[in-house]
Amino acid sequence: MISAVADTKTRILEAAEKLFGSKGFESTSLRDITTQAHVNLAAVNYHFQSKESLIDAVIERRMAPVNKRRIEMLEAAGAAPTLEQILEAFVSPLLNQPTLPSLLAGQVLVDPKQFAERFFKHLADAAQRFANAIQLAVPGLSNSECFWRLHFAGGAMAHLLRSADFLPAMSNGLCDPTDRKAMVARLVGFLAAGFRAPEIQFPRENGSVLPSSAVKPSTAPGSAITDFSETN
Repeated sequence: MISAVADTKTRILEAAEKLFGSKGFESTSLRDITTQAHVNLAAVNYHFQSKESLIDAVIERRMAPVNKRRIEMLEAAGAAPTLEQILEAFVSPLLNQPTLPSLLAGQVLVDPKQFAERFFKHLADAAQRFANAIQLAVPGLSNSECFWRLHFAGGAMAHLLRSADFLPAMSNGLCDPTDRKAMVARLVGFLAAGFRAPEIQFPRENGSVLPSSAVKPSTAPGSAITDFSETN
C-alpha cells in the first residue's frame, strides 16, 4: 500500500514537471496533470493540497539535489578555489541535469515573475555562498558589480537550458549541446572572463564619473543577492 501511494505521488510530480517545463505554470491546469499522470483530482489534493504547493514540490524535488551538489563541489575545491572552480560548481550541476528538469529550470529562469515568486527561495542560500566565494576569488569586485555579473551568469544558463537543442541547426552542425562537459567548460570560460573584466565607470548627468562600485545592489524581492552590504 505504501509503495502504491508513493508511486501515485511520483507520477503526479513527474507529470507536473513535464507539463510545467513544456507549457509553463500558468498554462498547465490540474486537469492536464491528472490526465498525464492517470490519477484523479482527489489524489492531487491528497498529496499536495493545491496547485501552488505542487509547483513548490516539483521545484524543490529538482533544485535540492542541484544545490547540494553545488555546495559539495565548492567545498571540494578547497579553502581558496579558483574563479573557474567556483563557476563550474555553480553551473555544472544544473546544466548536467536530464532534459526535463532543464526545461523546467529554463521555464522559471526566463520568467522574472516566476523566478521571484517560486524559484529564488530554493536558491538564496547557495547564491550567497557563491557570491562570497567569487568576491574572494576576484579581489576588488564590488558587491553591486558581483550582483550584476551573477545576474548575467543566470541569464546565460537560462538561455542554454531553453535553447541548446536548437544550436546544431543554428550553427550548421558546429555546436553539439549533447557534449555537456564541453558546454560547461565553454560557459565557465566565458563567465570567468566577464567576472574578471574591469568595472565600468558610469558618467553622471553633471559630467562627473560614478564608479560601478557605488551602484547599490537591488533589494527587491527575487533579487539574486538581497543582503549585500556595500563596503567598497
